[in-house]
Amino acid sequence: MEEVTRRRLVVVTGASSGIGLAAAVALARRGDQVVLVGRDPARLTAAGERVREAGGEQPALFRADFAVLDDVRGLAERLRAAYDRIDVLAHNAGAIVLQPVTTIDGFELSIQANHLAPFLLSNLLRDRIGRMVVTASAAHRSGALDPDDLNAALRRYRPMRAYGTSKQANILFTAEAARRWPDVPAHCFHPGVVRTRFGNESRLVALGMRMLPFRSPERGADTLVWLANEDPARLVDGGYYADRRPRRPLPKAADRQLAARLWEASARAVGCG
Repeated sequence: MEEVTRRRLVVVTGASSGIGLAAAVALARRGDQVVLVGRDPARLTAAGERVREAGGEQPALFRADFAVLDDVRGLAERLRAAYDRIDVLAHNAGAIVLQPVTTIDGFELSIQANHLAPFLLSNLLRDRIGRMVVTASAAHRSGALDPDDLNAALRRYRPMRAYGTSKQANILFTAEAARRWPDVPAHCFHPGVVRTRFGNESRLVALGMRMLPFRSPERGADTLVWLANEDPARLVDGGYYADRRPRRPLPKAADRQLAARLWEASARAVGCG
C-alpha cells in the first residue's frame, strides 16, 4: 500500500517519454504536483498534455539538456526560484549513446548525461530535496568505472560498456548520497528491459525496441513510483531495488571506497562540493 497520502511536489527528469512519462502520469493520478524536465520542447509539451489529462492539472515544464552542464545549473536556479521544497526528485534522464561523443564540457556523453548531470543537480538542490529516486540498471554489470578517468569509455568505445559504467555510477552515487545526506532518503532501481526511445538513432535497435517483448514503460516505472510513495522507514536507505524488492548489485557497484572516490571525482568534474 502507498504510505504517502498528502500532496507532494515531484520533479521527474527525462519525463518526455518512456519510464519518466509513465511515472509522471502515475504520480499525477495519485494527486501529486508533478514537474516535468526534458530536453526536446515538442515532446516535453506533448508529455505535459498527457500528465494534464491524467491529473487534471497542467504540470510545469522545464527544458534542460543534460549534455550541457550550464543547462543543469540553469535548471537548478529555475527550480530553486519556483519551489521552496521538492518532496521527490526522480533522476530518470539518461541515454544509451551509440557512438563516442564528447560533450561541450569535455566528458563522455553517457557518464555526463546519466551521472554527472544528476549529481550536479542533486548538489545544487540539496537543501530542497525530500527524497531521491534514481533510475539505475542491471546493465551496471558491464560497467568499468574508473573515478580517476571518467572519460575512459572514449577509448575503444563500446556503447553498452559506457552505458553500464554510467549505471554503475548511479548505484554508487545513490548509496554515497545516503551516507553523506542522511536526512535525504535515496534509492535506486532497475526498471527491467523497457520499450523506450533508447537507441532510436539506430534503425536496428529501434526496430528491436518495437518488436521484441520488452516491458511497457508503465511496468518499468512501477518501482520508481513505489519508491517515491513508500515509507522510507520500510526501505533500505541507499538501496538498489528491482520489482519492489531490494537486490544486491555486483561488488563493483557496492564498493564504499569506490563510491567515495567517485563522489570526490564528480564534485571536481562539475565544480561543486
